[in-house]
Amino acid sequence: MTTPDSKKSSGWQGADPIRLLATLLVGGLLYFVLPSVARVPDAKIFAGTASAKAGALKAGDKAAKPGDKAAKPDAKSAKAETKPAEVKPEAPKAAVKPVVKKVLSAKELEAQKAEAEAKAKVEAAAKAKADAEAKVKAEAEAKTKAEAEKVRQADWIRGLHLFAIFVATILGIILRPLPMGAIAIIGVALTAITGTLPVADSLSGFAEKTLWLIIVAFMFARGFIKTGLGTRIAYFFMRLLGKRTLGLAYGLAATEFVLGPVVPSNTARTAGIMMPIVRSLARAYGSNPEDGTSRKIGAYLTMACFNIDIIISAMFLTAMAANPMTQKFAADFGITITWNSWFIAAIVPGLVGLIVIPYMLYKLYKPEITETPEAVEMATAKLKEMGAPSMTEWLMVAVFAFVLVLWVIGEKQFGIDGTTAALLGLGLLLLTGVLTWKDVLEEHNAWDVLIWTGALIMMAGFLNKLGMIPWFSKVVGASMAGHGWHFGFLVLALTYFYAHYFFASMTAHAGAMYAAFLGVSITLGAPPMLAALVLCFFSNLHASMTHYGTGPAAAMFGQGFVPIGTWWRLGFIVSVVNILIWVVVGGAWWKVLGLW
Repeated sequence: MTTPDSKKSSGWQGADPIRLLATLLVGGLLYFVLPSVARVPDAKIFAGTASAKAGALKAGDKAAKPGDKAAKPDAKSAKAETKPAEVKPEAPKAAVKPVVKKVLSAKELEAQKAEAEAKAKVEAAAKAKADAEAKVKAEAEAKTKAEAEKVRQADWIRGLHLFAIFVATILGIILRPLPMGAIAIIGVALTAITGTLPVADSLSGFAEKTLWLIIVAFMFARGFIKTGLGTRIAYFFMRLLGKRTLGLAYGLAATEFVLGPVVPSNTARTAGIMMPIVRSLARAYGSNPEDGTSRKIGAYLTMACFNIDIIISAMFLTAMAANPMTQKFAADFGITITWNSWFIAAIVPGLVGLIVIPYMLYKLYKPEITETPEAVEMATAKLKEMGAPSMTEWLMVAVFAFVLVLWVIGEKQFGIDGTTAALLGLGLLLLTGVLTWKDVLEEHNAWDVLIWTGALIMMAGFLNKLGMIPWFSKVVGASMAGHGWHFGFLVLALTYFYAHYFFASMTAHAGAMYAAFLGVSITLGAPPMLAALVLCFFSNLHASMTHYGTGPAAAMFGQGFVPIGTWWRLGFIVSVVNILIWVVVGGAWWKVLGLW
């Protein structure tokens, strides 16, 4: 006898055919058509891989060996070539004596002639040898140049093929014919099976240390949820600040600020911890989307909670899963962003945003209920119900505080980087039993992030190494020639920000555009660290605009408290205010920090 469940399980479990077909069609067209229509650019704007240049240099060295003296002049001859000949002062001339010519005998004349002929032969042989060596050297140089040109052309084709696979992967993440991790692993497999990259390079993204920092942060988040510490913190701030509706919003902000460094999924923070509390508060005050009472309190708290989460995601390297990916893209340009440097740069504009945005939403979308004394009573009752903090909660607090200190000062004071500190913290959680190995294995979100983030880091990194992103940067940078970097970077940053209307994922947006826009910004003359950080922050803040731009948006909008038109209108206003805060207040703060 078949049940609905058995029917469901026996049905098609694979990819959505239409979405998969669209993804494969776009990727296939790009893969096969681009190499035939996109000709290899001039070597001045597309140089290929750095390793190809190094290889060409070594080949040239080997080719120049046949005539060692000609190819590798010794120190003396090098000095003779580089320094002008010293002019020695003439010796005082002796008194001129009449020259008496000596008459040579026939034998002496014959000997002199033989000597001259021998000398001429030696000189001719030396000249012939030098000419032969010069010819060999010229041929070797020509061969080396030809080989380097072949490598450059091959890099261009490989780059176009990798770009096609990369675009198909991003499109797959947006269309979702399969879960994001499945799309990413297929993309990794395609880079290897097509010969675009060696398999070791295809898998290299999973070894990035910053990626493992975010994986461990997911384990910390599980500890906060498992022990109940995250919920306790939320109720604590509700009791402290919840007498008024605006105070409730600031209580949510304080909770997010505490949880942000160790809960790397903005969806987990919002949908897992904050949303149930917001929903409970709304119901307690009779605010329900079903009966038209959303505006009592639920609609305001929903918008405030969501936009607070977006700001917190921008404030901490470990507050959003894609942040380490942008950090790695910056590292590909030689820009080192640590947990501490990210936090210091973001703290001032972030705190201003956490104060301004809830208040602005309160004025623009004012709730009908502004006094909420019952919220304090509710929070007190919930805390009483939870009882005194357990031993595991105290251990969680201790480990969290220890790791946070190491993130802030560990690298400078003890030489312990952020990932090492995180791994140490995870070890302590396992040793103390706050987490079990089963908990680690069951943290599916962490392993999902490992797959899709590692894949995108690898692809974008090799697009940079193969010279595609530097080429794009030069082309776009040349088109903006004549403008100062201030104007050019502002245009690029705003374009990057508002392009998020076309993305349903912060990860997909950053993966598709961050590295290219950072390269163009540096080409325009923007200070590298400033450009990298601003684009990192914008990679989070732009999600405020739509109801589909990030996971928490879909979760919060799905409750039904806020109509879609209102969400978009308020989202756009919030985006403008966030940009002003982070550009004006942040710009002044970054000037103090010496970033520009």
